[in-house]
Amino acid sequence: MMTTVRTRFAPSPTGYLHIGGARTALFNYLFARHHGGKFILRIEDTDRERSTPEAIEAILQALKWLRLDWDEGPFYQTERYPLYKEKIQQLLSDGKAYRCVCPPEELEAKRQLAQKEKRKPAYDGTCRPKEGVIPPLSQDKPYTIRFLSPRSGTTVVDDAVKGGVVFENHELDDLIIARTDGTPTYNFCVVVDDIDMGITHIIRGDDHLSNTPRQILLYQALGYTPPQFAHVPLILGLDKARLSKRHGATSVTAYREMGYFPEALVNYLVRLGWSHGDQEIFSREELIEQFSLENVGKSAGIFNPEKLLWLNSHYMKILPLSRLADEVGPFIAAKGYPVPQDKSWVEKMLATLTERAKTLTELVDLGRFYLSEEISIDEKAAKKFLTPEIREPIERLISRLSALQKFSEQEIEQTFAELLKEKGLALGKLAQPVRVALTGSAASPGIYEVIAVLGKERTIRRLEKALDYIDSGR
Repeated sequence: MMTTVRTRFAPSPTGYLHIGGARTALFNYLFARHHGGKFILRIEDTDRERSTPEAIEAILQALKWLRLDWDEGPFYQTERYPLYKEKIQQLLSDGKAYRCVCPPEELEAKRQLAQKEKRKPAYDGTCRPKEGVIPPLSQDKPYTIRFLSPRSGTTVVDDAVKGGVVFENHELDDLIIARTDGTPTYNFCVVVDDIDMGITHIIRGDDHLSNTPRQILLYQALGYTPPQFAHVPLILGLDKARLSKRHGATSVTAYREMGYFPEALVNYLVRLGWSHGDQEIFSREELIEQFSLENVGKSAGIFNPEKLLWLNSHYMKILPLSRLADEVGPFIAAKGYPVPQDKSWVEKMLATLTERAKTLTELVDLGRFYLSEEISIDEKAAKKFLTPEIREPIERLISRLSALQKFSEQEIEQTFAELLKEKGLALGKLAQPVRVALTGSAASPGIYEVIAVLGKERTIRRLEKALDYIDSGR
């Protein structure tokens, strides 16, 4: 009988969900879904000084936005201290852990000396039991609890991505598993939690690889077989340095606020370290069906913002207008425009803009002339196109548009065609001045679409202002 696959994502809530953390969560989610297993969310909030409720909420919201829905949790380590205390006591009773009274300042002095002598800083075993004999403990001294790590042999990490990675046990010093105030430390909590939650596969960044041999020894000391580990390469910037703020936005929240789509970010992140032939764009169903650890690469993923932007523009073009209309509202409000209540009108507006926009923010910027009652006209474009020669054709256009019963693109196009034929004008000779009058710019979506979306009243009002501009002789 096969064991049900159980993966976990275990962020420390010290800030927003980082791009690298989001990819880790995504890989765990996809692996669990692919195998019909469970995806567990655990909040590792034992760092009381840096963990905040705001960061926890930001992480939860980012995961929900990415639709990385978890099956169990969120669990919080700070609510699990009794279990950690019980397991620490078990190791002490089994002679697999011991109390250490070495003062912090003494340990720091030894660490600095080791660095000065170019030795690896490691605990020298002052309080370590000698041949199973535990030294007497002074009751008035504060103590930490250390794990009794084996001094000989090797620990092998059988990694699903990196293969077998061998660590010499004498290189692993006796890890502190409880501080002087009794609170457990990260590496110990992680092992106890993963045992208790039945985690079968641990997929995480390879910056955690150095912790893994110590964690394997803790699993064994507690009487359990370690899960399958898979350490995925880190995400680097274009300069091959570790991804940081100097490379641009690094949090999921930032991309959400810039108007990216969760589908685009998921699609982009999964390809940073995983591949399936030459395919670039995947539906969620395809990702779940095809994801495997065998196709996770060994080299670092390079984060290219331009590639992500290209992917986002792809989704801009294929997502339903009704979805875009629902999502663009907050971005309209953020720019200070009143949010239109007529969803069908918003959809018509968006239909004219999606070919050129790459993000929801850009969509609003491109549609500013639709959303604002007052537009500012580019002076250079006005001087070029709003000339005395075009006054009379615009005046006639106002008259004919005013008379239209049905204000559709087809009717508007026919009105233009008739007027152009009468005046012997090419389309551009009339369309460009009208475009400047209606949008403030010489570049915009198709002029018939623009007029139809603006509607009769606003179109005529702006054309009349253009006549005033021409009459003013500016």
